[in-house]
Amino acid sequence: MTCQIGSAPLHAPKAAPNRQPMPIVPFLLLSSLLHGWVGWRVAAPLGALFSWAEALTWVVLVASALLMPIGFMARRKQQGPIAAALTWTGLLLMGLFSTLLVLTLLRDALLVVALAVAAVAGLAGVGWYSLDALQQWSAAGVPLLSVAATILGLWNARRTASVVRVDVPIAGLPEALHGFSVAQISDIHVGPTIRLGYVQRIVERVNALRADMVAITGDLVDGRVDDLHAHVAPLSGLVSTHGTFFVTGNHEYYSGAPAWIGELRRIGIHVLMNEHKVLHHDNAGESLPDGLALARDTEMVVVAGVADYSAHHFIESHRSDPMAAIAGAPVRARIRLLLAHQPRSAAAAAAAGFDLQLSGHTHGGQFWPWMYFVRYQQPFTAGLRKLDNLWVYTNRGTGYWGPPKRFGVASEITHLRLVPA
Repeated sequence: MTCQIGSAPLHAPKAAPNRQPMPIVPFLLLSSLLHGWVGWRVAAPLGALFSWAEALTWVVLVASALLMPIGFMARRKQQGPIAAALTWTGLLLMGLFSTLLVLTLLRDALLVVALAVAAVAGLAGVGWYSLDALQQWSAAGVPLLSVAATILGLWNARRTASVVRVDVPIAGLPEALHGFSVAQISDIHVGPTIRLGYVQRIVERVNALRADMVAITGDLVDGRVDDLHAHVAPLSGLVSTHGTFFVTGNHEYYSGAPAWIGELRRIGIHVLMNEHKVLHHDNAGESLPDGLALARDTEMVVVAGVADYSAHHFIESHRSDPMAAIAGAPVRARIRLLLAHQPRSAAAAAAAGFDLQLSGHTHGGQFWPWMYFVRYQQPFTAGLRKLDNLWVYTNRGTGYWGPPKRFGVASEITHLRLVPA
């Protein structure tokens, strides 16, 4: 089993522009307005049910309005236990408030419908049809359901991702490649709440799959190499037949992509920047001279990778280019696999002649109800889909970003196998 590298050379990158964090004053103002609106709609009806509930609701909302943006900024300003506590608290409250806001909107819609029904049907004065009772008990349901969804979402986010097994049917698949397997992980977001132990558990689960190769499809980190290199180090222990391959996601560019590319290469991960490698997969395990191996095209898998779809906004020479990534690959190679962080690379990948694209980025929406909106930004949200002759698999994310919350959308480690169509 041998590998041959081919690439489209990248010029020395220009310095990436600094990503300026959102100023905290506008963030606090927006946070306060939204929290105030939720309190206005929910606190008083709660107080009508339980005398203590109105004051408690306002205390929680004020704390959330302050801590949510402060916690989000804390990781940028300092290190240490205080920053960690603020970050955890702020991000947990962010997940809670997201659901509070959505449920408050849905409650208002319910009340409008109920008011319209009462007006049309003449039920306003009927004893069993009480709008006051509906207002009060629906107000109680908003925080109760939000807290329940946040607790369950935290548990789902912090557990080790489950393995999702996917067979990809390939017409005319050479016998030597029947069952060729890829373990895909994506969007781990090592950073303020995802650390060493979390990453180590992922590595152990991936290694148990005994895959032919491992693919990391971007958004691995949220932070600088100096702060996070020790937490990413377990990835050097990933084991597969042909090694581990990585492509950048948009968050690598927020975190200093050139430094991370260097660090990942240092620990033995193949970073594909608009380039490819040729894997000579011989199920018999015999060792052949390179020239002979090249002639055995039925055993070739071309693994290509592109920089993130938006990379050129940070470093012009990193512009994503599937055509450049496949340039120079053996013409008769049967399987052409592209690693591309964002599913919207698919149109260019199909035009370049790839058979399969592995992507991430979407998190599948991460938690309800945002999974219903991803489709307006990306062509595919999750799972195996087809665009012309190209299969596209979109991983729902092996970690999470921002709020430690996954509700209605599970994290995953994907174990893909090539099978004959």
